[in-house]
Amino acid sequence: MALEEQLVDKLLEKNYKISFAESCTGGLCCGTLVNVTNASKVLDMSFVTYSNESKMKLIGVKADTILANGVVSEEVAYEMAEGAAATAGSEIGVGITGVAGPGGGTDKKPVGMVCFGFSVNGKTTTFTKQFGEIGRNQVRKSSVEFVFQTLIEMI
Repeated sequence: MALEEQLVDKLLEKNYKISFAESCTGGLCCGTLVNVTNASKVLDMSFVTYSNESKMKLIGVKADTILANGVVSEEVAYEMAEGAAATAGSEIGVGITGVAGPGGGTDKKPVGMVCFGFSVNGKTTTFTKQFGEIGRNQVRKSSVEFVFQTLIEMI
């Protein structure tokens, strides 16, 4: 069974709703989830917040958090996850922000670095993964797999 099918089953079992706040994945998490039958029972809304402004306007990421930590940070991913859950009224919110490449990387935040926030019933956890320079679309795909696998383990 594919990861997205396992996740939908877990969400249905717990009667949880999920929402995503996606930056570098550009809606790929949401799009992958809706490939699954019954996705409409676990997903009401999600957000593609590619710009800093959309992160602040739609899901409440604070400008100060972006200024202090940079947009690719666990602090921003944390606020994205909490903001997605709060705005959508869902039990689970996921925030994803990173450098998919091929450009945009720095010494401290290289291409392939992605930060994740997972808010589950108000408890938020963050992670940073270094996928490396594996190509833009592979960074995005690997991010989705990490999100689904992590959520399956968390819930």
